Amino acid sequence: MLQRKQTIYLLVATLVTGSLFFQKLVSFISSTNLYIMKFNGIFTAKTDNPELTMSTLAFTILLGLSVAMGLVTVFLFKKRMIQIRLCALNIGLMLGITGMIYYFAKTGARELAAEYTFHFPIVLPLIAIILTVMAIKAIGRDEALIRSMDRIR
Repeated sequence: MLQRKQTIYLLVATLVTGSLFFQKLVSFISSTNLYIMKFNGIFTAKTDNPELTMSTLAFTILLGLSVAMGLVTVFLFKKRMIQIRLCALNIGLMLGITGMIYYFAKTGARELAAEYTFHFPIVLPLIAIILTVMAIKAIGRDEALIRSMDRIR
């Protein structure tokens, strides 16, 4: 049901969250090197062959779960109450993604003895949270409309 508002909100939130797979999240500058944090780890940035310095497997799993849950939620349009619950769970995952980015930035800066700088994609999970909340409200309105129509019959 791509014509519903909540479906559009959920698809855009999923795309915004999924775009984190292709973005640089955090930069680290030490006295000797420049490091970049992507979804799958912290890499050296100055060399031609980037070397993995620190793995961020937990962040990768959380990000994958959030994107998968967003896609599953879109296709559960006939089960609105389950859709609302999964949206709420996905909001928790997106808050976890934001927390993980901050955690790995702090931990990476401490281990690499570097200063860290966040890039723009740090706000993308927050945008996805807002879109998901808007979807929950639209799903709730649909559910209320369906229940009111059942009472009239």
